Amino acid sequence: MPRPKSDPKADTLREQGCLHPHPNKVTDEAFAASEFLDPRDLVQVKYEMLRRVRVDGQAISHAATGFGLSRPTYYQAQAAYEKGGLPALLPKKPGPRRAHKLSEKVVAALEVALAEQPEIDAQDLVRLVEDRFGVSVHPRSIERALARQEKKRR
Repeated sequence: MPRPKSDPKADTLREQGCLHPHPNKVTDEAFAASEFLDPRDLVQVKYEMLRRVRVDGQAISHAATGFGLSRPTYYQAQAAYEKGGLPALLPKKPGPRRAHKLSEKVVAALEVALAEQPEIDAQDLVRLVEDRFGVSVHPRSIERALARQEKKRR
């Protein structure tokens, strides 16, 4: 059985986190009447939803429904757009934004411990972090954090 052809635009939108989860729910007439507007493009859908409310004066609940989104999504998009314009509608990368377990304070304590006892191993450092900061970390995470700190110094 032949594999269905993949759609390059849909693949790219998916990779970028911009693929609308429910493009079939976009019922706004502008998307139905235009070859340019793509209901699969979530950034485009959000922008047009914002425009429909701001320029055309459409009710928020009606606009959100017409674009296959919720009212909370409208308000999030509005706040993002007002803060950063069109680029702010692009999705943010998932995951932590910074070291949340091995903060600068924790890494500094690890460096002090290593300076005082150069023979200390990763398991001992794990116990030190758990005892002093109440944080459970993997030994490899400690090794990577210390290597990053060393690289910053150079």
